[in-house]
Amino acid sequence: MKHYLKLLNFEVNRFFKLYLTLIGLIIVSQFIGAIVVSKGYMNGVDQVMYKNQLSMSQYTEEYGLFSFNQFVGSGWFLLPIFFSIAILMIYVFFIWYRDWFGKNTFIYRLLMLPTERITIYFSKLTTIMLLVLGLVALQIVLISIEMQIVNSIIPTDLQSHFSFNDDYSLERLYPNTLTEFILIYGVGLIFVAVLFTAILIERSYGLQGIFIAIVYGMLSSGVFIAPLLVNRFLNGYFYSLEVFLLELVMSVIVLVSAIWIANHLLKYKIRV
Repeated sequence: MKHYLKLLNFEVNRFFKLYLTLIGLIIVSQFIGAIVVSKGYMNGVDQVMYKNQLSMSQYTEEYGLFSFNQFVGSGWFLLPIFFSIAILMIYVFFIWYRDWFGKNTFIYRLLMLPTERITIYFSKLTTIMLLVLGLVALQIVLISIEMQIVNSIIPTDLQSHFSFNDDYSLERLYPNTLTEFILIYGVGLIFVAVLFTAILIERSYGLQGIFIAIVYGMLSSGVFIAPLLVNRFLNGYFYSLEVFLLELVMSVIVLVSAIWIANHLLKYKIRV
């Protein structure tokens, strides 16, 4: 555990400066966006009300209320999130390949540490998940602040009620129940674990490993979605709970097999 925590701290620190940059980008873009979208809406309201000599109640009856979704669906809100997701996806690969192709081939120093090599795998996997969950937690805090910014510019009489359930993308990002949270981010964990193992396959077998890694990824995906495909082929033969339990079993199989293969490769195929 001591070596795992040290490796985890090391991996987080390696990405921390870029991570702070992503956080800064999200904060600046969304705060500016909340102001721009709100002021733009109010300018439009003032123009229409002045031109047509409407009261606020008449305006809302004819044109409707402002929804916070108008900001959430804007580029100010979405683009920094998509950019951060893209960077983290690239880092899933970079977190391994940097150790091989960086200065002094750092992976050999990691593999020679006096600990089980699979600890390296777990520390990198945990790092990715912590980075993702950190951005999710940040966004929850930012949305509450952005709602205050919007409220300070747009009167509440011109706004409709907003909740996370009103927006499908936010509902997926911030599940309402612990079960949904485990399901959504559990799938993400499995996805990253399979990618990590595919990278180790490629590193173990060279050019041939690229083909093997692709096949492995396709097989893992096939096993993961097999219950859904079978149920659809049988025209919904299984109950929803049965499909869920089958999917849970397949998920465990894919995750455990990814870890087992990675452990085998780190122990017996990757040499220092």
